Amino acid sequence: MRLEYINRVNENEVLGKNVYTNDGRVLLRSGVKLTNQYIRKLHQLGVYYVYVEDDRLDDIEIEDDKLNLLKQETMKSLSVIIKNTGMLDKSYIKQCLSILDELVEYIMELGDVNKSLYDIKTHDNYTYLHSIDTGIMCTFLGLSLNMTKQSIKDLTIGGVLHDIGKVRVPYSIINKEGPLTEEEFEEMKKHPIYGKEMLKENISIPYSSIVGIEQHHEKINGKGYPYGLNGNEISKFGKVICICDVYDAVSSDRSYRNKFSPSDAYELILAGCGTSFDPEIVKTFKETFSVYPLGCCVKLSNGVEGYVIRQNKNFPDRPVLRVLYDSMTKKPIKFYEVNLLETPNLIVDSVI
Repeated sequence: MRLEYINRVNENEVLGKNVYTNDGRVLLRSGVKLTNQYIRKLHQLGVYYVYVEDDRLDDIEIEDDKLNLLKQETMKSLSVIIKNTGMLDKSYIKQCLSILDELVEYIMELGDVNKSLYDIKTHDNYTYLHSIDTGIMCTFLGLSLNMTKQSIKDLTIGGVLHDIGKVRVPYSIINKEGPLTEEEFEEMKKHPIYGKEMLKENISIPYSSIVGIEQHHEKINGKGYPYGLNGNEISKFGKVICICDVYDAVSSDRSYRNKFSPSDAYELILAGCGTSFDPEIVKTFKETFSVYPLGCCVKLSNGVEGYVIRQNKNFPDRPVLRVLYDSMTKKPIKFYEVNLLETPNLIVDSVI
């Protein structure tokens, strides 16, 4: 299976991963043959890349049926919560927390970070998938930080619900194309406080989760919001959710800007070490997540293009590639592999 930008997908290629609506229903199921009409519609929906099946890369496994089901159920539950935000019924919250508990248990037992992220986001489902992917990143980062099981569960709750306060921010601000005015940005900066206010009366939500939600835009240099906290004034949950939120957000296309390339998004986190982000957590982030997702095509410094088929642990920017075609003629060749850990003279130049 390979990951392709939508404008590189050809008619009759087969979709390799489901596309979901914002309430967890399947919009387009994996296995469907992509007609030009489907491709145009996906583009209109704001889909910028999809997984497609490829026999030459059929050993790349990016699907996890159990995890997909849990994420789908989480999307449904989160959709109900957000749509009923004016009356946050405890049963909605309880249902969501129950599914989240299953999700965390599954990830802690069998989860593979390389199969857990990079869902296909549309304009409509972005909010939900961003929230869920942020929560899942928190789970993996909590594991790497050797947190207790209960702490990881509470951290994940904070990660999934970190942006719930945005439902109180006017829609015109949330989806504005172009930069916000000073007044609009001041309103946007209140969403962590709104989130705390919405959840603090619900005894099902742990206090530590709410603190993480309230602090997920604080920076350790004191230049974050809403309070301008710095250093140890920020909880560990706030620091972890902050990094996961930023990384997933900048890795996605939005109405007001294009997404960062995988390497640029990764470098943004590393560059913020010691200023925006806690150094210990950044170090662990680097040990946990890889730069280039499985199946994506990258161009090397020697001009050769190949698809990522495996990651090298603790070397996030040095994956193993499979070269499928001649980079000059674009004609298929007898494929071969390049392990960037064994070829230090080569680096990834760009994502194709």
